[in-house]
Amino acid sequence: MSTRHYGHGPLNALALHCSLAHAGEWAGIGAALAESVTLTCCDLIGHGTAPDWVAGTDPTESSEAIALQALPGDRVDVIGHSFGAVVALRLALNHPGRVRRLVLIEPTLFAAARAAGSPEVAPHLTAHTDFAQAIAAGEAERAAALFTADWGTGEDWARLPERQRRYIAERIHLIPAANPALMEDCGGLLAPGRLEGLACPVLLIEGGASPAIVPAIAAALAARLPQARRAVVAGAGHMLPVTHVAEVAGEIGRFLTA
Repeated sequence: MSTRHYGHGPLNALALHCSLAHAGEWAGIGAALAESVTLTCCDLIGHGTAPDWVAGTDPTESSEAIALQALPGDRVDVIGHSFGAVVALRLALNHPGRVRRLVLIEPTLFAAARAAGSPEVAPHLTAHTDFAQAIAAGEAERAAALFTADWGTGEDWARLPERQRRYIAERIHLIPAANPALMEDCGGLLAPGRLEGLACPVLLIEGGASPAIVPAIAAALAARLPQARRAVVAGAGHMLPVTHVAEVAGEIGRFLTA
């Protein structure tokens, strides 16, 4: 298992990256929190140097196993972004004794918004019709360009370094692979009483300029988690741990040291 470590602070935390990224996503946050946090970051299934995803398996389950092995202590703080935030939530629910505090940055548990009857779900699905068609046609690069237009840093696909475009396109199949977990909750995270039984404090962070489905998910989760609070980073999109490092690190630092 490949891990990266940032910072040298007294608090131990594990950080889980988003889809189509790798552990290096946390370099900026790790540097910003270096004095207060020692951050351990691992590559999740199918990313970086982690094992390839096996078709037919749940990538959130496989990633949870990696995260559990990477935990830097018996009871630590866990931070996750997007897909990694769903893995972090799963880890906290399945191993509550190992997670002290939980930071969820734009968790893409779309099933939470659907279960809450959010009106943002239908427009979200409609907006991703072209992406789904590109995936079905085997057009990996086109699918990658479409996906990052909504969920990337805001930089034009053609302007990204060729190596980065190749990395993303080679892993774009991991997006629909996670649909059973993210869209349908095959892991049962939303089962009656599960979220309500999570005792640890939870911080939900979202970007003020993110897709409309993001605050819908955050609202649905916050309504069920007993110790949850929300924070919004003005002007930020989905990749806010990369594009708005100072603001995100500030929110995380205040939460972890409160």
